[in-house]
Amino acid sequence: MARTLTGNAFWHTLGWQPSAEQERLLGALQEQLRHWNSKHNLTRLVEGDDFWIAQVFDSLWPLTPLLGTDAAQDPLRLIDVGTGGGFPGLALAIAFPQAELTLVDSVGRKVEAVGAMAAALGLAERVHLRCERIERTGRLQACRGQFDWALARAVARAPVVAEYLVPLLAPQGRALLYRGQWSAADQGELDAALVLLRASTERCLSRELPGGRGLRHALVVKPLAPCPSSYPRAVGLPAKQPLGAALKPAGGEAGCA
Repeated sequence: MARTLTGNAFWHTLGWQPSAEQERLLGALQEQLRHWNSKHNLTRLVEGDDFWIAQVFDSLWPLTPLLGTDAAQDPLRLIDVGTGGGFPGLALAIAFPQAELTLVDSVGRKVEAVGAMAAALGLAERVHLRCERIERTGRLQACRGQFDWALARAVARAPVVAEYLVPLLAPQGRALLYRGQWSAADQGELDAALVLLRASTERCLSRELPGGRGLRHALVVKPLAPCPSSYPRAVGLPAKQPLGAALKPAGGEAGCA
């Protein structure tokens, strides 16, 4: 599969220019993904636009305002929930060269592969893997309330993801929920869940991906107070009984920029 955009045109469209070393590492990440995908069938998004737009571009676009500031060089703590084949986590580890990343997935073969990819890319000192259900991660002292950014991409419905992410946030941290289509009804469901988690939607971003890849949204969530200790609930409950259904607000605009 050919790439729609290459070289400077790709980065100009994204709105961020990586260093030569970062660009080399992203290319090496594709090679590692090819290798491990042949062993473990991690993802179908490996070649051409599938990799560069649906993986790299889609992982980075919500954070391009941060990538363009001095904060990109800060020792941030990020956690990628449901990392799967390593996205957005490994792309963010390359884009934020001083950040410490924790990547969580409950599937052992995926964690093994992503850990091997991180090591091959020279990222092992900054990228830590956890093979466990995220409901357990959110209750561990080493993780709860510790992260500057908690992120999840293609994991579950927004209220479910919010219950996974908000307990992980430091007081000034932010959660980032990657979404496809987004409606006022979706926003209402999320906001109802956030009431219980003592958090709120700070902003809703939208971006048309190049190459006809469709409209994407990203929800930035901020904590308003410490998350109640009852969240996240026991393994499986967030997905079976999403938060906030009875509190769901009616109508309104989704309000994405």
